[in-house]
Amino acid sequence: MTEAEETIRAALADMGLAGARDDYALTPLSGGVSCDVFLAELPSRRVVVKRALPKLRVAADWRAPPERSEAEAAWIRFVAGINPAWVPEILDEDHKRHIFAMSYLPPEQYPLWKAQLAEGQVDIGFAASVGAALARIHAATAGREDVAAAFDNRAQFHALRIEPYLLFSADKNPDVASTIRKIADSVESSSIALMQGDISPKNILRGPDGPVFLDAETACYGDPAFDLAFCLNHLLLKGAWHPQFANSLAGTFRALASAYFENARWEVRGGLERRTTALLSALLLARIDGKSPVEYLTESRQKEFVRGQATLFLLAKLDTLDAVIDYWTEVLKTL
Repeated sequence: MTEAEETIRAALADMGLAGARDDYALTPLSGGVSCDVFLAELPSRRVVVKRALPKLRVAADWRAPPERSEAEAAWIRFVAGINPAWVPEILDEDHKRHIFAMSYLPPEQYPLWKAQLAEGQVDIGFAASVGAALARIHAATAGREDVAAAFDNRAQFHALRIEPYLLFSADKNPDVASTIRKIADSVESSSIALMQGDISPKNILRGPDGPVFLDAETACYGDPAFDLAFCLNHLLLKGAWHPQFANSLAGTFRALASAYFENARWEVRGGLERRTTALLSALLLARIDGKSPVEYLTESRQKEFVRGQATLFLLAKLDTLDAVIDYWTEVLKTL
């Protein structure tokens, strides 16, 4: 039995979800680079158990406070208060071990959006539902001092997003470094609404009642533009991965953004869109030159394409998402 399995079993027993002597299977699930995730097939039910790691599994030296597991559970509980269909259910927490347990959502009923997009399965209506749900979460938290105090996780967000994504990639790209650092400063100084911090197709299930959001360990009160940019970024990157799906992915991009802005009523669209566009440009570069590059862009020509377009967008200071997606889709025809 591995150390991780021993720790998970001890936590399940302490949380009262399993007996110390219960015989049950523990199966590791894909948890990305930041955590251990297991499916526990308990005698009465199946649950998912997640443990935050102090050192992330990447080539670079990337460390982050494991207490972020508490922020994740708190975000999921908060969103459940808005619409419980948008998140799994938190069953219990073990703060000492930085572990929590949540309900298991079977993949046959809750397929992963990333997998569907990779196969060219595009549903414009679902993309719109993701954008609308995300905006509703932001709207429910905008301007709320109680939420800002509860999710004052700036140190964690810096360690998980600002430094490894934006600042690390800035150091590798001197031509746009000052622009990226200004964007990073803007995010860190903002106090507008609650960010989830990892809104990505790999963290979104396509449930029977709409999207289900996972992996909120980066939750922090700040700039909601970060979440929108983070998700739209992956739709662009998947076009670079599979150019044959570029047009349908562009439709997905537009539908998600349009639905988001229709429900984003806490501020004027112009400023929100400008910040989103700047962040999107910076995050494109971050997923090539940051500490957590996307795993599916493996060819040098793909990386150079993304790096070149991101740099162009940053130097041109594009300020609308239409400008980004129009240019991106057109240039992809040459890839």
